[in-house]
Amino acid sequence: MYASYGLFIDGAWSGSATGASTEITDPGNGDVLGVVPVASVDDTNRAISVADKAFDAWKKTPAWTRADHLHRAADVMAARTAEAARQITLETGKPLAQAGREWALAVDQFRWYAEEARRIYGRIVESRVPGGRLEVTHEPVGVVAAFTAWNFPAALIARKVAPALAAGCAVIVRPSVEVPGVAMVLFDCLREAGLPAGVANLLIGPTGNTYKPIMASPVVRKVSLTGSTRVGQQMIRDSAETVKRISMELGGNAPMIVFDDADLDKALDLAVPTKYANAGQVCVTPDRFYVHETLHDRFADGFAARARALKLGHGLDETTQMGPLINERRMAAIEEIVADASDRGGKILAGGRRPKDMNSGYFFEPTVITGLPDDAKAIAEENFGPIAAITAFSSTDEVFERANASEMGLSAYVFTRDAGRARDAAARLEAGMVGVNSFALAAAEAPFGGIKASGMGREGGTEGILDYSNVKLAQMLV
Repeated sequence: MYASYGLFIDGAWSGSATGASTEITDPGNGDVLGVVPVASVDDTNRAISVADKAFDAWKKTPAWTRADHLHRAADVMAARTAEAARQITLETGKPLAQAGREWALAVDQFRWYAEEARRIYGRIVESRVPGGRLEVTHEPVGVVAAFTAWNFPAALIARKVAPALAAGCAVIVRPSVEVPGVAMVLFDCLREAGLPAGVANLLIGPTGNTYKPIMASPVVRKVSLTGSTRVGQQMIRDSAETVKRISMELGGNAPMIVFDDADLDKALDLAVPTKYANAGQVCVTPDRFYVHETLHDRFADGFAARARALKLGHGLDETTQMGPLINERRMAAIEEIVADASDRGGKILAGGRRPKDMNSGYFFEPTVITGLPDDAKAIAEENFGPIAAITAFSSTDEVFERANASEMGLSAYVFTRDAGRARDAAARLEAGMVGVNSFALAAAEAPFGGIKASGMGREGGTEGILDYSNVKLAQMLV
């Protein structure tokens, strides 16, 4: 399918100006899926110029017209769900059912922000000057560059593109080079829906050819990133030269607290499939499980039994419950975490190795480890893989201190049947999002994002569109 698409600049598909290309691989079996063009510096500069020109017209387009464009895009995307879900599975390895749900989340973003485009409200403030009036309005920030990770190649793009377009911005997207086909399908939906040329542009390529020209350009007024904390820190430094607006959703190391009054079966039934969705390669997935000492052994044994029962396989196989890791580098990182756990005295209740009967693809068994100190890698760091580290706690103050010890603050979870304890936990946990007896945090209508080293800004909800607008104050004396 890659030959039909390529780079998307000024409303048309094209190859690279230099003819450069790269291979894309299926992580489920190691097969080459195809070859995609790689943007040159000239391609990137052309995309910036085109977006700048398109922005001038798009920002003047009535909000209701912008909303109509986004609704048409959502309709086209919904009609192409089967095609998109298959591409997500081929490039990321996640099971087809999970891929379909991701594409549905992307569609939701366009529908939600189509409506939010019509509700970018200002306000009137009474002036202390006789006869005066203060008017507060929101204007689109300008050309936006969006950089996205590979693990949710459709949803992450939609979270940035939909609100940016709704606000009146033009967009340049550079997805992870490992999953370009999903971005191509999404952008072809925008083309099919009739989005004006140049308003949304797609680049694929290495940092030197794409990221560096974008960050150096004064035309690009805002950048949005979903990626690692390390990359986010570098982006903050690079944005200083041209004083770009930035928003970013970075790493996570989510705690899950299971109090002594929790519904144990419900906690396990929800936590196990959540932990191993996309082979654990999800920024908001729980990594470290703090279980009250009276429930610890039962919880750990139940978690391990459910983990061992999961069926690993290629994502296109409808019986698959967990797919592969994305590449050999991630596999090596997971093996290092498990080795550290063994060295630190951890007990591996399930998994801990590559499956013996799977000779192709980047598969690693769903893993459960207990008995680790809090400074072991499986607890202290985001493992971004299929590792559940389970540890016991005895007191409430103790567990909150341990849960909040991480520099990350994206998401956190608590299971309890006590409403007062739930509200106390939501208040005391240092995270941008808290799930109580639930992991359902990602929704178009809700603000998504973290604090501390997990990032800044919000995607989703009414808050999401404001990240793509400038606030203007006018003192009116008329």
